[in-house]
Amino acid sequence: MRAVTKAALIVTLAGALGACSTTPPINSWPAAPVFAKGETVPVGTGNADAADDPAIWRNPANPEGSLIIGTDKKAGLYVYGMDGQVRDFHPDGRLNNVDLKDMGAKGVIVAASDRNDVLAAQIRLYRLDTTAGKLVPLGAVPGGTGEGYGICLLERADGLHAFSVLKDGTIEEFRLELGAALASVSVRTMKLPTQTEGCVADPRDGTLYVGEEDVGIWRFTAGATQGELVAKVDNLQLVADVEGLAILPQGEKGGWLVASSQGDNTYAVYRLPGMEPAGRFRIAKGAFGSTEETDGIDLQAGDFGPNYPNGLFVAQDGSNGARAQNFKLVSWAEIEKALETWTPPAAKP
Repeated sequence: MRAVTKAALIVTLAGALGACSTTPPINSWPAAPVFAKGETVPVGTGNADAADDPAIWRNPANPEGSLIIGTDKKAGLYVYGMDGQVRDFHPDGRLNNVDLKDMGAKGVIVAASDRNDVLAAQIRLYRLDTTAGKLVPLGAVPGGTGEGYGICLLERADGLHAFSVLKDGTIEEFRLELGAALASVSVRTMKLPTQTEGCVADPRDGTLYVGEEDVGIWRFTAGATQGELVAKVDNLQLVADVEGLAILPQGEKGGWLVASSQGDNTYAVYRLPGMEPAGRFRIAKGAFGSTEETDGIDLQAGDFGPNYPNGLFVAQDGSNGARAQNFKLVSWAEIEKALETWTPPAAKP
């Protein structure tokens, strides 16, 4: 559900029920403003909720030659340069979320959740030609029974794994066979009670984080089928819908998990491994505009050129003025600086 719709529903219920309402008030903690330093060309589907999820490939030899993959969930998959211009487009229909994994000599594999058939999810696969900035289609493999929604990738010792998140809360882990005959081999099934989408896997130990939109963020340890709710929707740090998730590992166990707190147009940051709230930020109006109603996000460490010297954060913009939706680019260094002095209001003297 989009944030504006949900907000209107809350106001309507509050007026109708008055003091009897049990809906928690939204009085979220302050969010530090940061500003986009770039943006992509709007997706081709105008006047609609269309852009959804980005994935970042960093070019270590030429950081400014890095690429961003983005979905138009009504039309297909884009490749953008760091200048935001379109490098490639595949009109493959209703592709909702996207992730990629740079597997070195094996190439860069891109996977998108394919919801063209709402009864049978597929995982649509591509190889990214990083020199030409184009996608080479590989085909599609089964992604579970139901409507495909979220997807994230994890490289394990036995190959590349995909987590296919279905709209009803089912999460299917598959091992992908990428030879002459593509296949998805079932590894485990997990289930959350209600609508679920965003996911991200920690490359260090295989821990999976999944967003149940109205409930919060769940953590599944490697191999486990039962998860733990590690960050609740509390209308302070995290406001429903919980949408995109991104991870920035540091050291053996540390780093950051970032979630799109769609209900108040902000982003919630948690400190790993304990998932303590580490701050909140919003992308404010500047040279490239603000972001609202963000669905997907991605975050990658490293040098991406002068504007992004210590990492790149990319967020879908669900309300891009008179133009179709697009993706905004933000320096992770500026986000870190904005969060340096943040403490939960309750902890302030």
